[in-house]
Amino acid sequence: MDRRTVDVYETRAAEWATRKSPGALDPAAGFAARCAPGALRADLGCGPGWHGPALGAPLLALDAAGAMLDLVVDHAPGALRVQATVDALPLRRASLHGAWANKVYMHLAMAALPRALADLHGALVVGAPLHLRVTSDRIGPAPDTEFPGRHFEYWSAARLADVLIGAGFSIEGLRDDGEEWLDAECVRERMLPDVVGPGMRLLVCGLNPSLYAADVGIGFARPGNRFWPAALGAGILTVDRDPAHALRVNRVGMTDLVKRATARADELLGYEYAEGAARLTRLVEWLRPAALCFVGLAGYREVVDRRARPGVQPAPFAGVPTYVMPNTSGLNARTPLGELTEHLRAAAALGA
Repeated sequence: MDRRTVDVYETRAAEWATRKSPGALDPAAGFAARCAPGALRADLGCGPGWHGPALGAPLLALDAAGAMLDLVVDHAPGALRVQATVDALPLRRASLHGAWANKVYMHLAMAALPRALADLHGALVVGAPLHLRVTSDRIGPAPDTEFPGRHFEYWSAARLADVLIGAGFSIEGLRDDGEEWLDAECVRERMLPDVVGPGMRLLVCGLNPSLYAADVGIGFARPGNRFWPAALGAGILTVDRDPAHALRVNRVGMTDLVKRATARADELLGYEYAEGAARLTRLVEWLRPAALCFVGLAGYREVVDRRARPGVQPAPFAGVPTYVMPNTSGLNARTPLGELTEHLRAAAALGA
């Protein structure tokens, strides 16, 4: 998270609390009604804790500024206070039953939001509600005359929707107030979030996640899947079954053509391929990985070229050099591990 923004809130917390107001609390009460009774929910970027009483209990109040957390006791004295940033949540998997994120993720760099929401997805239980408010691109950047030095990103509704879906959330409502704010009401689904960001040398795209992968939060996760052994053998990844490390250190991102997790690929519907291809196109055009690798021919043949063969493709996908390789599933026993390893090595070479 932008350090200068945190410093503004740290040094001017009391002044900020005096000059600002919480606004209407009805949305917070509505969010609380969607949380399971008695289950832990979080106020992310809680500020002085104004929304705490309406959000219900038990409540975790998280903010990057310790000075803001000091003010929480005046409004939500029973809250568990945690000093942390939303792009490095110190929360175990499936520990939260709801997340209220009001005016906090707008302080992250735009390309960092997918990774941050992937972390939040992992911290939430399936079915948990998420409220997200960010600054809209409707009016664009405006001078921050009251508390200068803060970083803001200005989101379009379409891009925000893509990022939320990619992060494994369904969207129940997305409201643009026509001026300053975008409000998204979402649900954490049994899906596998994208692990993507800026500067990727390779973006790996599976067909769709298995239920097993969605439950553990790691793509190609089954013990019989040979993606990770092949990637380690090819030298493109250096830690087994750690997609966050793959992105941060090896600059290899992961996504899926279709986000819905299924027990079998033949459960997918035709329209899901088309919608997935459109979303993937927008993702690639936005983040511009150096190369793109489709793992498994079925998805690529469905949406791009029915006659595609493994290897470098003659036409780039969304302007990016593209490689297609056989499925790494253990069910594809006719393709040996050594061959899969060479395919991944060749795919990564496209982005060298």
